[in-house]
Amino acid sequence: MFCSLRLVLVVGLWLALDRACLSQAESPELNVIHVQVDGLRNDKGQVFCSIYSSAEGFPKNRNKAVAQVTSAISNKQAVCDFSGVTPGTYAISVFHDENFNGKLDTNFMGIPREGVGASNNAKGHLGPPKFDAASFQFTGKRLEMKITINYL
Repeated sequence: MFCSLRLVLVVGLWLALDRACLSQAESPELNVIHVQVDGLRNDKGQVFCSIYSSAEGFPKNRNKAVAQVTSAISNKQAVCDFSGVTPGTYAISVFHDENFNGKLDTNFMGIPREGVGASNNAKGHLGPPKFDAASFQFTGKRLEMKITINYL
């Protein structure tokens, strides 16, 4: 009887620990937006990715972004992962900071000198893309996305 009780306790403890380990192993994959950035013209600098939950500030004002990620460049590609994202409507803007100065360089007319991109590969007309053109629904878990950088 004592051995049976001890066996039940050991098996129960093992199952509880196994379940806890499984949920910890799965949690990094939950609520992640994985952005593959391609079309970069070189491996110089870094890529800035910003995610917005509304049109306010999109795509220029990074202070209005929900989150920002900086990525190194390799083989003219970069990856930005946004983790812990709650379900909702979002838009992502990216730019190639070729000279590591932390900002999008523009000419005297405000046209970017460095590469830019947005979710849905949205493009603007006489200016940056609108939030509505770049927005997408995120339902949770994991979303794979590809954004191609454009040089104007």
